[in-house]
Amino acid sequence: MATSKRIKAWTGDRTVSHPVEEAVKLVKANAKAKFDESVEIAVNLGVDPRHADQQVRGVVSLPSGTGRDVRVAVIAKDAKAAEATAAGADIVGAEDLVERIQGGFMDFDRVIATPDMMALVGRLGKVLGPRGLMPNPRVGTVTPNVGQAVKDAKGGAIEFRTEKTGIIHAGIGKTSFTEDALLANVKALVDALNKAKPTGAKGVYIKKISLSSTMGPGFKVDTASAGA
Repeated sequence: MATSKRIKAWTGDRTVSHPVEEAVKLVKANAKAKFDESVEIAVNLGVDPRHADQQVRGVVSLPSGTGRDVRVAVIAKDAKAAEATAAGADIVGAEDLVERIQGGFMDFDRVIATPDMMALVGRLGKVLGPRGLMPNPRVGTVTPNVGQAVKDAKGGAIEFRTEKTGIIHAGIGKTSFTEDALLANVKALVDALNKAKPTGAKGVYIKKISLSSTMGPGFKVDTASAGA
């Protein structure tokens, strides 16, 4: 079977923690798919997200970008709608866009809204909330400065939030990126997680980090080497 052949061809020790530089090299070396695989990070945090004072959520601009085209929808009107369009937003609208989303339109990766539109946007909670797309002032997706928010989203800003098990998953680039570019993105995310450490977190905060590509194996990272 092709799958087992690919797995047999994997190199590197997956049982030990590697310095982050070595882990990045191994991820790139094991990316054998016929497409440019995404590089993903999983960070296991010492928090219990069921408690409000232990939730970790934020946004970070990856210095090397994400390597993917982020489709941005903006809910705004008049001058702010024009500002969003000028900044490169893919879809811009007000009541009409809200109705389209309610009707099942989901052809976007990020939703940004101006504060005056939040009464309308509130109707989309059941649709956008479960997908992690609901605009939120804490991560800069509810803002009067929609032009900058669109540019940030297009330029490599990613949101992060803890899942129920206390793990953060994020895409941090492509396997075609240089090692230095991926390292810069890893360290930027870890730095942002450190800054977002909740007051309720006790004990070891960043417990485990692993890196993988879309079709490749995961490699454990020595947390101290990544700035944890």
